[in-house]
Amino acid sequence: MQVFYGSVINPETLTSYKASSNALLAVNAQGIVEWIVHDVQDSLIQETLLQKGCIEVEVIPLKDGQFIIPGFIDTHTHAPQLPNIGTGAQYELLDWLEKITFPMEAKFADDKFAEAAYPEIVRRTINAGTTTCCYYGSLHLGSTKVLADIVHSLGQRAFVGKCNMDRNSPDYYREDSPETSLCDTQKLIAHIHSLDAGSSGIPLVRPIITPRFAISCSNPLLTQLGDLVSSDPSLHIQTHISENRSEITFAKSLFPECKSYAAVYDSFRLLRRNTILAHAIHLEDEEMALIKERQAGISHCPASNFHLNSGIAPIGEYLDKGIKVGLGTDVSGGYSPSILNAIRNASIASKIRAMQANVGAKSSGQFKNNQLSIASLLYLATLGGAQVCDLEDHIGSFGPGKSFDALVVDVRGVAGNHNLWGADSEIAGTKSLDAMLERFLFCGDERNISMVYVQGRCIGGAGRS
Repeated sequence: MQVFYGSVINPETLTSYKASSNALLAVNAQGIVEWIVHDVQDSLIQETLLQKGCIEVEVIPLKDGQFIIPGFIDTHTHAPQLPNIGTGAQYELLDWLEKITFPMEAKFADDKFAEAAYPEIVRRTINAGTTTCCYYGSLHLGSTKVLADIVHSLGQRAFVGKCNMDRNSPDYYREDSPETSLCDTQKLIAHIHSLDAGSSGIPLVRPIITPRFAISCSNPLLTQLGDLVSSDPSLHIQTHISENRSEITFAKSLFPECKSYAAVYDSFRLLRRNTILAHAIHLEDEEMALIKERQAGISHCPASNFHLNSGIAPIGEYLDKGIKVGLGTDVSGGYSPSILNAIRNASIASKIRAMQANVGAKSSGQFKNNQLSIASLLYLATLGGAQVCDLEDHIGSFGPGKSFDALVVDVRGVAGNHNLWGADSEIAGTKSLDAMLERFLFCGDERNISMVYVQGRCIGGAGRS
């Protein structure tokens, strides 16, 4: 049993979180939160522990300027693209894929290349505070197995998928046939299921079906993937939708029988509760209604949307409609593997939408054409992402029975981040927990993430010994 004592910030809704400066949070040997008690004064710690039946339990105290939040959930990123990070800003999506992305991903045909690249890629996402990550691999079975093995060995919670793509990509980076694509996908699923779940009995790494996007998948391939997921409702699905206007036009031309881009996925039974749709910048009203009806989720990737000149997703409108939304880094369309970067860009994107709307009176919706609050940004990065991953009963916030996936954040000057006026700074002049959270979200970086916990186990962070 681990018992933490100190400041805890827990998302509750899109408009609220609970910030407690003197909380006791107990985590059992399986990495599950047993209980939380708020507002416990120092003199009452032992009495509270005795009331909970905890005898001779070591209490892990947090220092002033440290607090615990749920781990970040990255609902969309491309592991084999991280070596390209920060390049290709002169291109829009389809040219960027051709000139920047596909040549790099093709290198992962070599398993040795993957074995050299993926450990650092996964470590970077962990140390950035990402406790759960939805990874696209390349189209190669071997290197995607390597990715799954490395994620498993490093202790991160993740979904790992091999890209399905049998058309409209270069000859050197395309699967031979729908049958080959499906067979390799099934082999990856079996491989991931064979990985040890550990003492908790909860598998951290899960397979996810990954049709890259409708453009890159033939009708026979999409049909076979639809058959596969229909046979197993637990299989998650991830793909792209409506990122770029040229992409939308191309997709519609390939599927003239479908009314919309979203209808393409729905027609192949790929749109459901555990489907993650990346970007969704230019959705039509019918598509929003369909996504809501199917209970699919949207991964908002604002940094990538800016970087590739794709547009600004109307996230406020989606939230008003009750559509699930989380955040994604979309490396390397996005130029940072950190959800903190996604939070900042999501804030900017919401403000631009509000300015463009030029709303003089109060907006007609709670979120549409309004800037996202601190509570909303925290929610999207944590519990919102858990909902998109269909894991909200297990992660995304702290509560009895939920896994302890968490970050110990340190906003003191000793963390060494000169961009953040620490909680112990006389110049900053505040020790408010709300203020510390806001400063971390907008000025923090990996140096301020002291410990990264997944299922109760510390797997990274700047302070990890």
